[in-house]
Amino acid sequence: MLSRTADNLYWLARYVERAEYLARILDATLRLTALPIAYVGSTNEWESAVATAGCAGAFFAAYPEANEETVTDFLAFSTANPSSIRSCFEVARVNARSVRTALTVEMWDTINGAWLELKRWGNGPTSREEFARFLRWVLEQSLRFDGSAYRTMLRNDAYWFSRLGVYSERADNTARILDVKYHLLLPELEKVGGPLDYFQWAAILRSVSALTAYHWVYRESLKPWLVADLLILKDEMPRSLASCYENLVQNLDRIANRYGRQGPAQRQARAVRARLENSKMDQIFQQGLHEFISEFIADNNRLGSAITQQYLV
Repeated sequence: MLSRTADNLYWLARYVERAEYLARILDATLRLTALPIAYVGSTNEWESAVATAGCAGAFFAAYPEANEETVTDFLAFSTANPSSIRSCFEVARVNARSVRTALTVEMWDTINGAWLELKRWGNGPTSREEFARFLRWVLEQSLRFDGSAYRTMLRNDAYWFSRLGVYSERADNTARILDVKYHLLLPELEKVGGPLDYFQWAAILRSVSALTAYHWVYRESLKPWLVADLLILKDEMPRSLASCYENLVQNLDRIANRYGRQGPAQRQARAVRARLENSKMDQIFQQGLHEFISEFIADNNRLGSAITQQYLV
C-alpha cells in the first residue's frame, strides 16, 4: 500500500472519531449545565469543555470568555477551528475522497452523506433542543461509519491502518477527559464525593458511554478511583486506555506481519501496553493520576509520530 493511501485512511478514521468525541463532550457539558444551581455551584463547565478538547489557547485567542454560545460555536461549527465537528467531517470527507477505491460503498455513502447533511445545519442550531439533536446526529454518523467499516472492509492493511487511527484518537480522548476532571472541573472548595462530584463523574461516564458498564462491573455508587480503574485498566471497556492499546498492538503486529518487518511503532505500543498491564490503581493514585495521564498522553503522541515516520511518509 502507498504511504499516502495509508495516511488518508489513518486520518479519515481519526477525524471521524474526533467528531464523535467532541459531540460527547458537548453533550456531557449540556447535561451538567442543566443541573440545579445547588449542584452545579460556581464551576465553568464550558471552560472545562474547551480544555478537554485540547484547544484552550486557540479558543481564548478568538473569544473573550467561555460560555454556551462561544464554546458550541467554536467546537461544533467554527471553520477557524481545525478540530471543530464541522472541520472534522470536512477533512474526513477529503481524505475519504482521496482513497475512494480503498473504501467500501457503505463507508463512502456514510461519510459523504454526513458531509452533505452537515451543510443543511448552516451556522448551527437556533435552540438548545435543536443542538442536542445535532449532537445525536453526529454520534449516529460516527457509529454508522465505524459499523460500516467493521462489517464491510476486508481484514487487510487498509482496515488495519484505519483501526490505528480510531484507537490512537480514542486513547487520547479518554485520557484527556480523565485529566480535565481531576484538575479543572471540581472546585477547590468542593469536597470529593459531594453532590457536584457525583454528577460530574456521571456526566464523564455518559460522555464515553460507560455509565451502565460501570454499574455492571462494580455494582456500587460512583467512586473516583473505580471510574479511573474502568477507563484506564479494564480491557473489557472499549474506550479504556488498556483496550485501545490492546487493539493498537494487535493491528500494528498484523501490519508488521504483512510487510515482514517490525519497527519503532510496534515497540512503542508494546511498551505502553505493558505499562498498563502492570499498573494498579492504588499505585497510580499514590504516584499522581495527573502525572500518570500526562505521561500516557505524551507516550501516545510519540506512538503517533512513530506510526507516521514508519508508514505514512
